[in-house]
Amino acid sequence: MFSLSELVPLNQHQSRSKLLKPWWEVFMDYLVVLMLMASVLACTEQLSRDRVVCIPLDPVFTVNTSHQSPGPGGDEALTPPSKPPTHSPHNISPDVPPSRGRKTHLVYQQYIYISQVCYHEALPVCSRFFPYMALLQTLVLVASGSFWLHFPHTSARIEHFLAILAKCCESPWTSQALSHAAQQENLPDERGPLRRAPSLSSTPVIYRRQPSTDSGTESPLLKRSDSGSSAAPPSPCPSNLSCNSIMSSTSHSSQVNSVKPSVMDSPRQVLSLDKSDGEQARALFERVRKFRSHCEISDVIYKVYSAQTIFKLLMVTLIVGYTIPLLGSFSFTHTCRPEETALVGYDTFECIHVISSLMRKLLVAYLTLLGLYGLLNVYTLSWILHSSLRQYSFHSLKDLCSLRDVPDLRNDLAFLLHMLDQYDPLLAQRLSVFLSPVSESRLMEESLERRWGEEKLRAMISVDADGCSRLQLVALPRLPPALFTLSQLQVLKLELIADARFTAQVANMAALRELHLYHCMAAVDPSALGVLKERLEVLHLTFTQASEIPSWVLSLRSLHELHLCGRLSSDGGVGRSWSLGSLRLLRHLRLLVIRGRLQRIPGELCEVAGSLVRLEIHNEGTRLLVLTGLKRMVDLTELLLQDCQLERLPSALLALTNLRTLDLQHNNLRTLEELLTLAHLRRLSSLRLAYNRVLVLPNSVGVLRGLELLDLSNNQLRGLPPALFSLRHLRRLLLAGNLLEELPAAVKALQLLTELDLSGNRLENLPSELFRNCLELRTLNVARNSLSSLPSGIAALSHLSRLDLRSNSLEELPAELGCCSGLHGGGLLVEEWLFLSLPPQVRDFLSHSFTFTGKRSEDHTRPESDSFPYFSPTLWSFSSALESQI
Repeated sequence: MFSLSELVPLNQHQSRSKLLKPWWEVFMDYLVVLMLMASVLACTEQLSRDRVVCIPLDPVFTVNTSHQSPGPGGDEALTPPSKPPTHSPHNISPDVPPSRGRKTHLVYQQYIYISQVCYHEALPVCSRFFPYMALLQTLVLVASGSFWLHFPHTSARIEHFLAILAKCCESPWTSQALSHAAQQENLPDERGPLRRAPSLSSTPVIYRRQPSTDSGTESPLLKRSDSGSSAAPPSPCPSNLSCNSIMSSTSHSSQVNSVKPSVMDSPRQVLSLDKSDGEQARALFERVRKFRSHCEISDVIYKVYSAQTIFKLLMVTLIVGYTIPLLGSFSFTHTCRPEETALVGYDTFECIHVISSLMRKLLVAYLTLLGLYGLLNVYTLSWILHSSLRQYSFHSLKDLCSLRDVPDLRNDLAFLLHMLDQYDPLLAQRLSVFLSPVSESRLMEESLERRWGEEKLRAMISVDADGCSRLQLVALPRLPPALFTLSQLQVLKLELIADARFTAQVANMAALRELHLYHCMAAVDPSALGVLKERLEVLHLTFTQASEIPSWVLSLRSLHELHLCGRLSSDGGVGRSWSLGSLRLLRHLRLLVIRGRLQRIPGELCEVAGSLVRLEIHNEGTRLLVLTGLKRMVDLTELLLQDCQLERLPSALLALTNLRTLDLQHNNLRTLEELLTLAHLRRLSSLRLAYNRVLVLPNSVGVLRGLELLDLSNNQLRGLPPALFSLRHLRRLLLAGNLLEELPAAVKALQLLTELDLSGNRLENLPSELFRNCLELRTLNVARNSLSSLPSGIAALSHLSRLDLRSNSLEELPAELGCCSGLHGGGLLVEEWLFLSLPPQVRDFLSHSFTFTGKRSEDHTRPESDSFPYFSPTLWSFSSALESQI
């Protein structure tokens, strides 16, 4: 889950692991060292001095002190007496003649031999192997003592935890956050006098950040300043341990003497993070968050530590159990009866062990240390069983430092902090800074103040065509405080803001009227809500689920427009497909736009039916089943139902007597027989039925006497009824994308027609009546048809400003196009080769723009694309060459 670069180097782990060792672990380490020294001493003595000295017990032999001489090995040899005994030993034959020749010290060699034989036969096993057993046992205890720090499943987490802890202690933000918490403790509240932290001075300390290095050398967790001019920040939380590793007392005292203002006079932080420090602190917050989620899913460290403690306790019990009975075996003298009597002539020997006394003392010392080691393990096990080591709370730190929002921890992270508290609770306090949401929020605020200042925000403001000042902020962690200083801002767009909160400072934005929230869960303080209620007029909300709609939206009583884009339906059926709630407080709502997946017209809309004049529903292809809610909205003047999968005209439209605009584009309408029921909609002036499946336009369309716009584009019409041309007020007729093969001559009745779109049909000619009677025509689009010629009567269309003839079967253009003065400057859209068929004077007239004074422009360069958008570069070059020849 974590990359290798995020882990602390291994050479730093050895020195930092002591932070996780409680006092009993340290004590046990020292005990193990002492046991190891005792076992090594015993092994040394065993190897250098371990031997036995044996003498025979037969009374025939006496000790002749005058003939004692040290042997080669340092042992004293016993020689027989100068006079032979009065009787011979029972095991010596009297027939053996006395020895003659050179003396060989045979008696001395016999004693050496007996000592070696008796060492293995008479000396107890514990005396011979105790040092080695003690050394082996001690090594096992040494290995098991730090097993939990090096176990593969735990070492990675421990190393990562120590690396994070080091970063938390070194980060400048840690000192700043703790100082701010201390100041909060010292500030007076409304309930009592000044609250002071237990061990803090009221004088603020000016401190600077210690430079951090990323080299491979080990850096201590807690740095101490060595210079007298700078000091590390003091911790606001007292610790029972020494704080010399954090704070330089000399520097602190010098700063206290030089800086006199109190915390009450300077509530703001003295330290200000630079950009790099802020980025590192934000990265550390994210790293702590990842580590917390990784460690809280299991308790492997707790289990390994518990198993290690139980194993050590069992080992101690086993060692003590079989070692104590062996104490009686450590005796100074031993009786030996070797079987080689034929070689030495004696049956029984009395032997002494040279180091038995020392071995007994070492064994007693070893058992004493082992007993203490076992008692510490018993204490450790009782601490594990009687403490909630898998739960950790910062109650004491919260009381001291006002970090009351730090969450409780569990499992491995909680266990590591319990172990850390045994070393110094101050370290856990510094880690808690990066677990606190309030601390992270303050860091974000300071970062935003630095990166998104007032000057930068003003530079980002743009002005639209209506003269409104607009500002858009995308993917910020929160709203920058400088935003509330933009008093002239009118439109604010917020997109993907993680924590958008409007505070009382929104009152400074006096010109704010429009707010856009794109996937932004905005929160509003009570003091700011009163301001938005009075000023906000337009609100755009884009969300994923309806539960993301803020509740304060329903209380914006001055709202005129509300745009909702998101999933407003549920899978529970029609009755539960609306989740916005009551709209009764939106008494001035005039426009409501919904982009979602509704299955019915919400009944809640009846609460604003008295003020709502325009309703738009873009249903994203979901079928709108129930439209009875429209019957109560009698004051609607504009209704738009797109992508609702409607197959017939809704009967609920009968109640909308004030309707002026009806838009039913992008549906599945196949028949328009219900047009007759719209006869009483006498104010209906615009009807849009484009992108449907209408096959036939019925004669009942003639009942719509007041219709000025009829859009039937992209349907399947093959003919037009005569009743259509009885609509004398019709000004715009859009029939593009159908199957029309001819245009009836009755079109001459539409004398007020200003726009006619017949593109994408099968027309082979146009009636001459169109050009003689429809003299108000300004836009004529007949592209993508089969026209072979244009009537010469087109010259009568003096107001024609746009004529599209592309993709037809025309062979030439009539010269009468030069009489259409509105076509000059790019109003004619036609292929280049067809344009060249016109007379040169007509081409010159149509291809050049004129100034407002009527004089020809002296600039013969290529015009900009917005003033001459319909000619290719080749056509312009040809026209320029033609002009130069003239």
